[in-house]
Order: sequence, then structure tokens, then C-alpha cells
Amino acid sequence: MTSANDLFFSRTGLDRAAVERITSDALKGADDGEMYLEYRLSESFLFDDGRMKSASFDTTQGFGLRAVAGEAVGFAHSSTLDEDAMRRAASAVQAVKSGHTGTWAEGPQKTNVRLYTDANPIDTAPFDAKTKLLADIDAYARGRDPRVRQVSCSLYAEWQAVHILRPDGLAVQDIRPLVRLNVSIVAGEGDRQETGSHGMGGRRSLDVYLKPETWKFAVDEALRQALVNLQSVAAPAGVMPVVLGPGWPGVLLHEAIGHGLEGDFNRKKTSAFAGLMGQRVASPGVTVVDDGTLDSLRGSLSVDDEGTPTSRTVLIEDGILKGYLQDRQNARLMGMKPTGSGRRQSYGCTVMPRMTNTFMLAGPHDPQEIIASVKNGLYAVNFGGGQVDITNGKFVFSCTEAYRIEDGKIGAPVKGATLIGNGPDALTRVKMVGNDLKLDTGIGTCGKNGQSVPVGVGQPSLLIEGLTVGGTAA
Repeated sequence: MTSANDLFFSRTGLDRAAVERITSDALKGADDGEMYLEYRLSESFLFDDGRMKSASFDTTQGFGLRAVAGEAVGFAHSSTLDEDAMRRAASAVQAVKSGHTGTWAEGPQKTNVRLYTDANPIDTAPFDAKTKLLADIDAYARGRDPRVRQVSCSLYAEWQAVHILRPDGLAVQDIRPLVRLNVSIVAGEGDRQETGSHGMGGRRSLDVYLKPETWKFAVDEALRQALVNLQSVAAPAGVMPVVLGPGWPGVLLHEAIGHGLEGDFNRKKTSAFAGLMGQRVASPGVTVVDDGTLDSLRGSLSVDDEGTPTSRTVLIEDGILKGYLQDRQNARLMGMKPTGSGRRQSYGCTVMPRMTNTFMLAGPHDPQEIIASVKNGLYAVNFGGGQVDITNGKFVFSCTEAYRIEDGKIGAPVKGATLIGNGPDALTRVKMVGNDLKLDTGIGTCGKNGQSVPVGVGQPSLLIEGLTVGGTAA
């Protein structure tokens, strides 16, 4: 099996000693930095409206050279993997060190932990098997119910190899697979049409997604949502108790709270959580962690993009703020330890502190007990898009599957519900935490400052009192 070392030195023809010299010279006098080399293969298929609409294969490679001096960052990158390009990049990042006498930071600890296979998921099955999979999904979905009007399904796989080289001689390699399968169905009755969707993925082989029991489950779930939404009525509006379902609704936690716990926002004091370390920021019983060490999950990494092993970071414990997500630069400037949260979209992007798999831990309550405690409210099971203001935590999220709660029982499905609130305030309004923790099925992608990275979310069922629901019911 080809290692990351082979890729960047044997396979590319680069001379390792020369790259080490360039890196060392470029970062002399800096506080931190690295040469980040990347080689990525990716393949995607889209089957829509009864035919294969697109199929693509892409190879990308390049390097990014970063010098850190205090709060300043010098960064240069190129898709050309040769010594001349690296020397030009080294010259460019010198500017950030002008007049700076740095103390080189101790490198990250090395680890032999591997959270996923080295195998290339693109090689799992031949091209014909992948196109047949999507055609089979389309046929199966259309045969399930006469109300199915349109089926769209997609398959994505990538294999990324990274090599992180520091001037102190530390070299860290990681080989990262990633796959995702998505199914979307439009069902209709008369003039009315509604959509349902389901996706799944992770850092693993494609084998499991080629199994009929796996992709049929995805189709059945997408169809179930579409048919539920066909029966939906206008959503209520007003301030009311809201029960969030387990799993994917943790995306609200990720957006409204998780970003506010990233180190850069707190160092710059632009987060609603800045300066609150050790204080109560949530109801008792609320514990939130970010864990990049879980085997094969979409948000997991053996090491982050600075070479630091990922960790299980407790952010909020029993309602008390305990930690932030830190890359190396922000951790040093705040006098804290890196948490393995330094991430970048590609070699062409610089590092930022980011989430991996962020979720709330389970509590003591049975989900049925939580529903039964609500006289009149909303049960939100799935979410679509949302908007969040990091500085104050205000959020707006649209529900793609939700139900009324009437007299402690789940009632009619509703359409057009939005949840409006403030993340830090919502944390203090959590009254019951379920014992049914679930992680999402491997579909999360997080955006920050123009960069997108794969993440995971999760939570148990939650009761939040006094959340504003935007709806269309008269």
C-alpha cells in the first residue's frame, strides 16, 4: 500500500532533504508553521430524473507553506509540487517575520492511532457497479409508491493523503478516506408536492453502501419524510416549548453554540462565550463535547491539519463552560493547550480552529416522558438550512420535518416551521435531556470563512422551554 511518504517524495520526485531545507529556512525566526503537502483523488456521480446526469473524477495536489509570528500569519500555496515553487513560497512568507524574533513552539506529539482505513474507497467497486447502484436506487424508489414523482441520488468518494513537515524534523502523515450517499425524493398528490431526503457517509470503504439493505433504508427514509410532509399542515407560531429529536437536530447545537466555542472567536472576544470560562452557561445536566477520535465518523481525524492528534474535548460540563476548541496559534496566544482542532479545507487554505464531531451527552429522561411533559408545543425532527450570528448567538433554523405536540402526544406534521432564538440563551432553557443520544448519519459539512470541512453532529432528545417558532398558521 502506498504511504503518504511515498506519494510526496518517491511518487512526485520531490527530494525530501531539499524540502526540509526550504521549510527550515522559511520558518527560521517564526513561532510556528509547517509545510503542508496534499494529494487528493475524488469521484462523484449524480443520477437525477431517471438518468445519469453527471460523473466526474478529479486529482488535485499541492502544498501550503505557513509561517506564524505572534498574531500574524504568512501563507503561500501552489498546485505545482517542485522546489522552485516552494522557494518562491518561502520568500513570500518571510514578510510576516519582519522585525520578529520568534521562539519556536514545541511540535505536536506523534501518535500511531488510526481511526480509519488507508484503502482508497474509489477502488472499492468498478465504475459500472456505482452507476448501477444509483439506477437501482431510482428504480426501487419509483416502485415503492405511485406518489413518487422524482428521484435524485448521488454518490461521492475521495481519498486524501497529507504530509505535514515542520523545520524541527517532525513529519506527520495521514491518509483519509471519505464517502457519502444521498437520496432525495419528491412525492406528490394532485397539485401538491413535497420532498424528503436521507444521506449517510463516513471515513470508510464504499462496501457498506453497495449493500441493498443499506441503500434501501436510505430510500425508505427519504420516502417516509416526503409522504409525511404531504400530510403536513401550517406550522403554529409563537413562543412555545420545543422538543428536538435525537441525532441530526444537533446541527442547531453545532451552529448556534459550537462556533462560539472556537478559540479564534474567543481570543478576539467576538464570541458570546468570551470571558465566561468556568461560569454557568447552560442548564444543569447539559454536557457538550467535541470528539475527533471516534472510529470512521465523517468528522473524525487521526491528526488535525497541523499534525496534532485529535481529542475528546469537553466544552460544557453539567452547564459549566470548561473549554474551547484550539488550533496551535490561538492556544499559544491564550495560554491554553491545542485540542487537535486546527483544520483547513485544502492545501490552498490556512488553518483555523474548527469542530470535528460535536454533540451533547445523554441525560436521564425517556423520550416519551419528554413528549408527555409538553401540553402544547413543537417536536422538531429534522432541519434544513439556518443562519447564526457568532457575536451574539442569534439563530434562525428551518425545520424539514416537525410535528405539533398536543396534550403530551405527537400530533399532525407541520410545514414551514422555523426556530428562532439565541444559542447561549437556549442552553439555559434546556429543561429535560433524553437518554437516546444519536449521532448523525454522516452528512455534515461546516462552513467558516469560506472554507468547508466534513463534520459530525449529534444529541439526545431535548426539551427547550420558551423558544420562538415562526409559522404560517393563521
